[in-house]
Amino acid sequence: MSLSKDALPPVGHAISGAGSSALALFLIYPLDTIKTRLQVQTRADNDDKSMRSPIDAVRKILVSEGIDGLYAGLATNLASQLINGFVYFYAYSTVRKFALHMSSRDGKSLSTAIELAVGALAGMVNQIITLPIGVVATRQQTAHHTERVSLYRTVTEIIKSEGIAGLWAGFRPAMLLCSNPAITFGVFEKVKSALLRDRENQYLSSAEAFWMGAIAKTLATIITYPYIMAKVRLQWRPSKEELEASGEDIVYKSSADVLAKVFRKEGIAGWYRGMQTQIIKAVITQALMLMIKESFTLQVIRIFALLRSNRKVKAA
Repeated sequence: MSLSKDALPPVGHAISGAGSSALALFLIYPLDTIKTRLQVQTRADNDDKSMRSPIDAVRKILVSEGIDGLYAGLATNLASQLINGFVYFYAYSTVRKFALHMSSRDGKSLSTAIELAVGALAGMVNQIITLPIGVVATRQQTAHHTERVSLYRTVTEIIKSEGIAGLWAGFRPAMLLCSNPAITFGVFEKVKSALLRDRENQYLSSAEAFWMGAIAKTLATIITYPYIMAKVRLQWRPSKEELEASGEDIVYKSSADVLAKVFRKEGIAGWYRGMQTQIIKAVITQALMLMIKESFTLQVIRIFALLRSNRKVKAA
């Protein structure tokens, strides 16, 4: 039986997307922790406790919290990534197949505008469903080690202090940031289609998927970074020590409030604090995920083809 991506149902794409997303995050998790800590840092650069660079952040986390500090919130973040990957790729493949079916083109490619719209719509569906898990994961990852609590207690504390709406903190910037995966996958799919157009083998090599994913994600991250930082700060909860030092300057009501307060204190540079680490983390994660997903998808196709073949044998 021939193998084809077009024959794979959305759940197949969702399984390969979820697995590849979670594995990619697991492989670089300490970098994700460093990135998040730098994004919520409010200390002046000349403060002794300030994390001045990714290397400095690693050293200070290890000194104050040990290796556990680099893996804070790992289980919740992996669960979040699995669910995010499943929901996003299920929605993305479903909407993309529908768009291809309705397309007046050759039925095999979409215009750049439609490709971006498909990615954005899939991202919105994903954020509506999975944002609460991301909020909990961010709280666990950024909490002072003396204030870090379990998943259940984190959820109950958010609901008790902020209501159910607290689980959707950062919803507006999250919606705006749906353009990030849209840009990433839009660029990736267009370059991939051009590269594979005249090939008999319709699969990318691991190296090709890695570099194409890296380029696409770098572009998307640079464009959307201020809102990435704003979303994380809205989901973050300052420690008692940080509140005593900065007061209302680090209590935020909206993404616009975050951007305004950060600009007043740090200027434009504050909007891009931690961007270097974000790009490194995002590029490596995205490139790894896309590289792994190509292999995962092929294996999932084979499993689905085998199951379909077995059903036909039994029916006969």
